Amino acid sequence: MATTVTARVWIWATTVLTAVGTISLALLAVLADSDTTQQTVGVVGAIVAMLGLLVSVIALFRTTGGPSNGRRVRGGRGSVAAGGNITGSAIGKNSKVTGPHSTHVGTLPRTSGDDVRAGKDGIAAGGDITDSALGEGSER
Repeated sequence: MATTVTARVWIWATTVLTAVGTISLALLAVLADSDTTQQTVGVVGAIVAMLGLLVSVIALFRTTGGPSNGRRVRGGRGSVAAGGNITGSAIGKNSKVTGPHSTHVGTLPRTSGDDVRAGKDGIAAGGDITDSALGEGSER
């Protein structure tokens, strides 16, 4: 998975801050008195909990740009929807694929984040549709 420079900076910043915070709390526990340690740990725990809540809410509503690209594949009643290529398929009543596949060189599925949607009794693909018989009684 490729990460952006900004993501790497945030990962390293979080790692360094976590390490510094852990070492600081360990030193506080060893060097300070019990009351100070308890109060500090309580405040730090509350702050970390609120930051965790903030990060989880942001992650919940954020769309990703990773390999899946957040693509949604949806189909209505009686439809066919695929996120990638459809090859050598017989779709529809009494449809059939006969003979060998053609020598068509297909392309890779699209990598955009566009959704794939097929309405009622429709056919949709995020990539190419090749060597297929589509519709009632069709043959390839």
